[in-house]
Amino acid sequence: MIFCARQFKFVFPRPALIMGILNVTPDSFSDGGKFLDVEAAVRHAVKLVAEGAEILDIGGESTRPGAAPVSEAEELRRVVPVIKRLSVELKKRKARQAAISIDTMKPAVARAALEAGATIVNDVAAAVNGREMWQVVCDYRAGYVVMHAPAGLHKKHSGSQDIVDTVNAFFLERLNALTAFGVTPEQIIFDPGIGFGKNLEQNLRIIAHLGSFLRLRRPLLLGVSRKSFIQKLFGSGVNERLPASLACAILGIESGVAIIRAHDVAETVQAVRMAEAVLAGQIR
Repeated sequence: MIFCARQFKFVFPRPALIMGILNVTPDSFSDGGKFLDVEAAVRHAVKLVAEGAEILDIGGESTRPGAAPVSEAEELRRVVPVIKRLSVELKKRKARQAAISIDTMKPAVARAALEAGATIVNDVAAAVNGREMWQVVCDYRAGYVVMHAPAGLHKKHSGSQDIVDTVNAFFLERLNALTAFGVTPEQIIFDPGIGFGKNLEQNLRIIAHLGSFLRLRRPLLLGVSRKSFIQKLFGSGVNERLPASLACAILGIESGVAIIRAHDVAETVQAVRMAEAVLAGQIR
């Protein structure tokens, strides 16, 4: 199984990729306001790469419940200078290569980010975005993360259909539509969208059935880091959710997840590599 994102090519099976999170926003639920300054954002991104991140996911609009929408101009102002500087800094320092992902719902922001040096579009609105976003992905041969979420992002899933069946049906429909449009399967990653329009039971059910999302032979991304469903179980604050985040990451690795999205990169790398070492021992 191959994932291609412009000049990057990842061939699976291989050690899971860690996607480090960098929010250049004032209101993200975990690190909002910490990296608004370009210099601070670039320093943190370089640190994440040194800790083992092979993808950096840069977002300029919070997708937490209740977050205020951000204009296209403001989102561009936040993310483009960071991506430009980061691209230069990684080359200058000869740091370990890392792909840059733009976390956006706006085609114009995706295009500008790719022009600035990004290689992946992480689209949390993949359920509603269509031809305009897909054309950007085609034009730049970018990687494309297709995340499952209701049209309103946090509108709860309703209906009698099981959430696992719903997500699988969505992935199949998007894969067929994207490939018919001209996006190659090798450009596509699937993300079941933990925390987006799902209640606690549904989130846990998805994590318990991650292996079922591999039937289309595309890499699966799991993003659970510090999310609020952990608080619903344990009452833990946003910065007290690392143990549960790591537990979910390990379960993901055991189920065949290819990419783990995380705030705490060093800790996640160690947990994931330990899980992989144990699983490799089982195979032998």
